[in-house]
Amino acid sequence: MRRFAVVCLVLLAGCVGTPVSDAPTESVGSTPPPDATTTATPTLPDTSLTVTVTRVVDGDTLDIVYDNGTEDTLRLVGVDTPEVYSENDPAEFEGIPETQVGRDCLRRWGERASDRMSRLDGETVRLAFDESLETRGYYDRLLVYVVHDGRNVNYGLVANGYARVYDSDFSRGGEFYAAESQAMTRATGLWTCASEGGETDAANDGPLAIEVHADAAGNDNENLNDEYVDFTNTGGDPLVLDGWTVADAADHEHTFESLTLAPGASVRLHTGSGDDRGGHRYWEASGAIWNNGGDTVTVTAENGTVVAEVNY
Repeated sequence: MRRFAVVCLVLLAGCVGTPVSDAPTESVGSTPPPDATTTATPTLPDTSLTVTVTRVVDGDTLDIVYDNGTEDTLRLVGVDTPEVYSENDPAEFEGIPETQVGRDCLRRWGERASDRMSRLDGETVRLAFDESLETRGYYDRLLVYVVHDGRNVNYGLVANGYARVYDSDFSRGGEFYAAESQAMTRATGLWTCASEGGETDAANDGPLAIEVHADAAGNDNENLNDEYVDFTNTGGDPLVLDGWTVADAADHEHTFESLTLAPGASVRLHTGSGDDRGGHRYWEASGAIWNNGGDTVTVTAENGTVVAEVNY
């Protein structure tokens, strides 16, 4: 069994010291025994076309096959992820320095966007067109929104900092630009490239430590509760997690309810089902969440701020 450990020191963005609501919360006072936008979700586009993804070309381009066996290539509406096969132009990404450091940082985030989209490889997705755009764009690629697992994939890329908004007259521009603005303000994802060196994890000096146990004993899907994430309060004050969400790279999401960690306390979030009590919480997922070969853990505060995004 392999064990992936990631210690994430969180950008609390004002979350520590947030007044506790009048509703009672359970204070976890001991470490559990051994055994994660985003912004508000936008309305989904109407979808009527179902296809299967056959290849992830990059973060914003997919090859697909229709039910009748016809193949096609689609381009996600409203998003532009950094290039992975050609040079990036930092001038296209507001605030990113036009230096080799900036270009290298964008390349890394282009690769991460592609990795994120790779979760769709072989999956059935639903497509929707934008009434303000032509059906096809450059290179005769289909211009679409992709909906998977009840989520707008295009919007998720922007909200989580994997893409900038691609300037065009698409009808959902307002909510996409709002998501981009918040991602930029939070320095989420590729927008970390605006800082020297292009990464901000070292500046995350908050008290939350994260340890990921992704590889359950045996078949992960048959042993869901041995796949888990431990969250530990390494600070000297109570840490209120009530309303915080944890998500993976595919935007599967769990929200903590009525939970405060005492100093030094931990909570273990199991993927499977069980009773939420003591140092244990349960995602209630029907299948494995965390990729054994690597994934992204995103922690989002109740106010919509991404307080941590780490890779293992």
